[in-house]
Amino acid sequence: MDGRSPSCIPSPPIAPPQGVDELVGPTRREPMSVMRQAIGRHMTESRRTAAHCTTIVEADFSRVAARRRELRDPMRRRDVNLTYLAFVARATVEALQEHPRLNASVDGTDIVYHDDINLGIAVALEDGLIVPVVRRAQRLSLEGMAAAIADVADRARAGKLEPDEIHGGTFTITNPGQFGAVLATPIISQPQVAILDLEAIVKRPIVVEGADGDSIAIHPMTYLCMSWDHRALDGADAARFLGDVKARLEEWEVSR
Repeated sequence: MDGRSPSCIPSPPIAPPQGVDELVGPTRREPMSVMRQAIGRHMTESRRTAAHCTTIVEADFSRVAARRRELRDPMRRRDVNLTYLAFVARATVEALQEHPRLNASVDGTDIVYHDDINLGIAVALEDGLIVPVVRRAQRLSLEGMAAAIADVADRARAGKLEPDEIHGGTFTITNPGQFGAVLATPIISQPQVAILDLEAIVKRPIVVEGADGDSIAIHPMTYLCMSWDHRALDGADAARFLGDVKARLEEWEVSR
């Protein structure tokens, strides 16, 4: 002993880990699929390219839910499944017509504004994600939108999309809410300038203003999350657009 306290005695060198298996036990290793590699490259490139920001609004789906109850069975008899996503897509298209800066692409130092709204609809597959495009979505009614979304989603899952059906989108909607997600910050699909995320529609207590004052009521609520490219847009543009989408959903008219 040299009189030094135990805390002063140098610790023996620690050998570096030899591999993951030795740290966590048995593992199974497999290469990424071609689809996962492609998604990884595309998403990483988007993060490097775009100045990502996210804006979120909360939306009351009471009127949409009521209208869906009225239309669901008649549309079902015509073999159309009316989902909440169709309402959001229709409201988004209407808002894009009023806010064309969101229906755009970045090409170098140019911003390209598109006349047609080619709406990308993200579809989850067993081993990845694909985004088929509903072309000229501004021409579709609510029922036409529901039918178009179902068609491209079904053919995407069946592997029956044509190559040109996954290119040329001008704005994208993704719908993780169908799996119960409540908040997300999606990555923009290049070269578009924004992507809208529909979260789970959940019944929550909210404050309702009435003639006799405020009260508490249970309403179907959701968050609409939009990631956008600060190279092409500013926060005010994103907020105005999302506010428009929110208002169209919350004030849904019977005639639409």
